[in-house]
Amino acid sequence: ALNCAGLNESTLEDELFGHVRGAFTDARGDRQGRFEYADEGTLFLDEIGDMPLTMQAKLLRVLQDREITRLGSNDPIQVDVRFIAATNRDLEKAVRDHTFREDLYFRIKGATICLPALRERTEDIPILIQHFLQRAAQRHGVRIEGINSEARSVLSSYPWPGNVRQLENVIENMVVLAP
Repeated sequence: ALNCAGLNESTLEDELFGHVRGAFTDARGDRQGRFEYADEGTLFLDEIGDMPLTMQAKLLRVLQDREITRLGSNDPIQVDVRFIAATNRDLEKAVRDHTFREDLYFRIKGATICLPALRERTEDIPILIQHFLQRAAQRHGVRIEGINSEARSVLSSYPWPGNVRQLENVIENMVVLAP
């Protein structure tokens, strides 16, 4: 998995394709990129909608040709990778706005899973509360017996503009602050 948001173009290129020794100042040895590392497996690119246009062109070429070239090398490397991408952006709108390549959009738009916002699937909130409670309690080494019905009701009726990540953060804070 690789989160594309917040990575500058050169870092993203190195992360995806790797480099050879001497490709840049601190390249003291060869390094596999994510495509090469995921060969015969799966690569998940999160927040692909935030990828710079020039990197989108390079990604498209890899998906079409099934080969990468490490930074600083001329030798192509064949890769067989199942590719999964996610984004919180409307990619059709991004294509219309010319911030996402249309050819890449159609290349990656195989099976689409559209997950509605948490406010549109409130029946998931109790299950997520329990999951996040258990995980946070384990992470912080505390024993939490549960959450009272009044708190559960308040959490279930909140619109969650920050979606699942906001709910997770609230539960984490509750666990940390619980007496």
